[in-house]
Amino acid sequence: MALIAPRITGALPAEDAEKLHRALAGSDDITVFVDGTVHRLPPLARDAVVDLLHRFSRGEAVTVSSVEDMLTTSKAAELAGISHTYLRNMTDRGEIPVEYRGSHRRIPRAAIMAWLEGQKKAAQRDPENPEEKDG
Repeated sequence: MALIAPRITGALPAEDAEKLHRALAGSDDITVFVDGTVHRLPPLARDAVVDLLHRFSRGEAVTVSSVEDMLTTSKAAELAGISHTYLRNMTDRGEIPVEYRGSHRRIPRAAIMAWLEGQKKAAQRDPENPEEKDG
């Protein structure tokens, strides 16, 4: 996937941010018009657009960029907050899916996000032992 350079957009003027904040209050329903035609955004796109609009409504500057779907072990480990050795061991055990590009491992971003969600749920089930693995 070709990545597009990040785009940085400054914060909205306070008056515009306040108007947007009022418009968004209590609603996550966003209607998009493209060339005069109404389009319903799929849930993931809708959530991203709503998040972006909420950030603008709080007067925040925003950076929008693409992300890679396949990560190096170093990038995946950094995202997961673990060492790349630990991550490699998890791929060896089949706990995290991996693809090989020659001898280089590539890990799907979605797999790391799913693992992080599993860790979060495990910590919620047993807050005194967040390191405990599901077995």
